[in-house]
Amino acid sequence: MPPLETLNAVSDAEFVALLGGVFEGSPWVAAGAAAGRPYASFEALHAAMVRVVEGAGEGAQLELLRAHPDLAGKAALAGEVSAASSAEQEGAGLDRLSEASLERFHALNARYRERFGFPFILAVRGHTAPSILASFEARLANTPEQERARALREVFRIAHFRLRDLITESPSS
Repeated sequence: MPPLETLNAVSDAEFVALLGGVFEGSPWVAAGAAAGRPYASFEALHAAMVRVVEGAGEGAQLELLRAHPDLAGKAALAGEVSAASSAEQEGAGLDRLSEASLERFHALNARYRERFGFPFILAVRGHTAPSILASFEARLANTPEQERARALREVFRIAHFRLRDLITESPSS
């Protein structure tokens, strides 16, 4: 795990190589944040990455949302998602679902994608399969605008967790 001081000093290409997976399938976010260095803190870096996404426009934001895998989806079960996504889903127990629960996840994933045009996104750390399913059900009632905003907030939470896992700050930070 590189310290923040190292991230502030590396080339733009190295910065993107180290942080490109923080926003699922969207290294352009890290590339956009590279120009704002040096960052005084982990929180300042995260805020800069959030600003890159917020300033990217609706089309880029939708592509970012669509880069996320379905929770307990076929790609996740086959190990075809990023290591971070796999670990997050495993931590929530989504790799150990009963057949009935798996079918429910697949049905909800399909309904959600049909309604909103992107996968259901939830920062699953601290969640269980039942709490994720409850969130799925509740969020299906949102308007498309509400849900796009909620999904982006969840993406920002996921990125916060991932950055925290990747970066160490000096004791003075």
